[in-house]
Amino acid sequence: MNKDRILSETQSLCPECFARIPAFRVASGDGVYLEKTCKEHGTYRTVIWRGKPAFGKWVRVKIPSTPKACFTEAEKGCPFDCGLCTAHGQHTCTALLEITQRCNLRCPVCFASADAAPESDPDMATIRFWYDRVSEAGGTCNIQLSGGEPTVRDDLPAIVEMGRKAGFGFIQVNTNGLRLGTEKDFARKLADAGLASVFLQFDGTDDAIHKKLRGRALMDIKRRAVENCIKAGIGVVLVPVLVPGVNTDNIGDILRFGLDYAPGVRGVHFQPVSYFGRYPQPPADRDRITIPEVITALADQTGDMIRPEHFRPPGCEHALCSFHGNYMILPDGQLKALTGNGGNSCCGPEKAEEGARQAISSVARQWAAPLTPVCSCNSPEPASTPDDFDAFLARAKTHIFAISGMAFQDVWTIDLERLKGCCIHTVSPDGRLIPFCAYNVTNAHGEALYRGQCG
Repeated sequence: MNKDRILSETQSLCPECFARIPAFRVASGDGVYLEKTCKEHGTYRTVIWRGKPAFGKWVRVKIPSTPKACFTEAEKGCPFDCGLCTAHGQHTCTALLEITQRCNLRCPVCFASADAAPESDPDMATIRFWYDRVSEAGGTCNIQLSGGEPTVRDDLPAIVEMGRKAGFGFIQVNTNGLRLGTEKDFARKLADAGLASVFLQFDGTDDAIHKKLRGRALMDIKRRAVENCIKAGIGVVLVPVLVPGVNTDNIGDILRFGLDYAPGVRGVHFQPVSYFGRYPQPPADRDRITIPEVITALADQTGDMIRPEHFRPPGCEHALCSFHGNYMILPDGQLKALTGNGGNSCCGPEKAEEGARQAISSVARQWAAPLTPVCSCNSPEPASTPDDFDAFLARAKTHIFAISGMAFQDVWTIDLERLKGCCIHTVSPDGRLIPFCAYNVTNAHGEALYRGQCG
């Protein structure tokens, strides 16, 4: 009979009152759980890892590095001093600028709780201030324009252009794709302004999935958004939010859709559902899918094309936050894995700052459109074999496909050790840089720790 084993200790938050409390990572059966007790509100136990790769082998140790400029001091302790504070252990890889809280959808699931008629949008002077603050905090990282739905702003091209002039070489828009799919020339306007990539909400290949998660049929619009972005020379990353019982059996089909549109579609970035912002009901463990379960589903739903050992922990954020693997699409449509060791780390501790630097470079290179135009005619592909190194290098310029995923933390799963290693930071209205999960976390009553509380 399996006995529970405490694997390690960390700190977390009470889901009721946000009190910082001790927490333990506990192995039970084939799962690992975050277990914590609030003196006032009781004990909480939430699954954070199920299956293989094994939790103990999914390791990538980093040497913390304080950001170059911190806008707050460590006084109250994590996560109450975010800004970033001087106790944070990682530099900014991606900075999110929320340029609107308006949205043209009313999704049942929304981390930002976006609405049709919220407060007014930040003006251009405020957005310029945000760009400057990101530069001051550590230089030119990657930028994601988010919301709400950023494409509801008619001046979005001007916002992109402003960021490029401020020195940010990679700017991406996080979007549901409605405007990109229905307004023929909008993608071209964004490309002309300097947009490199679109992070496209793409929850499945079946309209029943979109109706469940987004409230309406969207598949045709999503397809047109992909096609319009590719024509405009904007890289596309498909971003499915995975919800058990809704679209977790569609993972393989989502991947195949992306490959059908490669190399214009640069990859798929899976996001297991996290319960903050707006969601239908408090979650049970059956309502969660963990990183190893996503990896297993990828293998099970694609035959021999994808294997668990193709993936590895991240070099930038905490190892428990994400997974990634890169593939080359061969002329016959098969995939050749270029990364992976199944989570087994053969190296010693890595400098966090170096991981952030590499992540900034690799994301910008992979998620933007291919470096060289791809011929769309039906002429035969140049000869390419594993022994033909020149052909391999030529194809690597256009036909690398990324498969990745990130498990964001909600109030039940938040692990302050992970939070201190976060490299994805939201710029608050008052110009602080706050780890994404801390900025968006809400307690069991829907009250936010940071969102709506900053300036």
